[in-house]
Amino acid sequence: MSPRVEYVLFDLDGLLIDSEAIYTAVTNEILAPYGCEMTWEIKAGLMGKNEQAAAAHLFAALPPIALTPEAYLVQRRGLQDQRWPRVQLLPGAAKLIAHLHSHGIPMAIATGSNRAEFKLKTAHLSVTFGVFGENVVCADDPRMYGRKSKPAPDVFLQAAQLLGRGEGEGSKGLVFEDAIPGVQAAVAAGMNVVWIPDPRLQQVAGADTTPVVPPETRRLASLEDFKPEEYGLPPYSAP
Repeated sequence: MSPRVEYVLFDLDGLLIDSEAIYTAVTNEILAPYGCEMTWEIKAGLMGKNEQAAAAHLFAALPPIALTPEAYLVQRRGLQDQRWPRVQLLPGAAKLIAHLHSHGIPMAIATGSNRAEFKLKTAHLSVTFGVFGENVVCADDPRMYGRKSKPAPDVFLQAAQLLGRGEGEGSKGLVFEDAIPGVQAAVAAGMNVVWIPDPRLQQVAGADTTPVVPPETRRLASLEDFKPEEYGLPPYSAP
């Protein structure tokens, strides 16, 4: 029986919005002139990392090319920024957020995106993201200076603080994540976790994901499969 939770934290990329499709398309557009491709075998190892760590992992997996990780990131940011205003919500995201908001459940977003990226990714989806108000923690926020990125728990602890939750209240929180480092971060914060991995990640990683995902983590195929009442949250209204 899952514990009753009192607040909910969301990751952003690959969980609420379909940003992974843009990340993949842009990266392979940049790599194509060098005869390289970011396969899902490579991508599985960089999901959930900050952009510097992800770039380092990518270039370590590629053959030597006449492109530095720094130059790659500059190109990637420019191409992504053009496409973020068209990114779409993933199935179940709008329904779940609207439902929790209508019942007054405290919510926050904890993302590895920087603040400018977050605005580009969400401004056109204001009906959904507007309900969070200031309850958003981004990687470049002053409150994250000196803090560690996922899989460290810092970003989730900071998000919980925005909701007035202090030490010892992690067990009252529920985190939704798609990436393994994010799952590990939520577990390290002492919070309950619902893991919604990209199905393509599972096809690649298979059993390799099992040792690094705690057994108590609830795994779902989609946000559409989440049943709020299983965590003591108000159930959806009958159709």
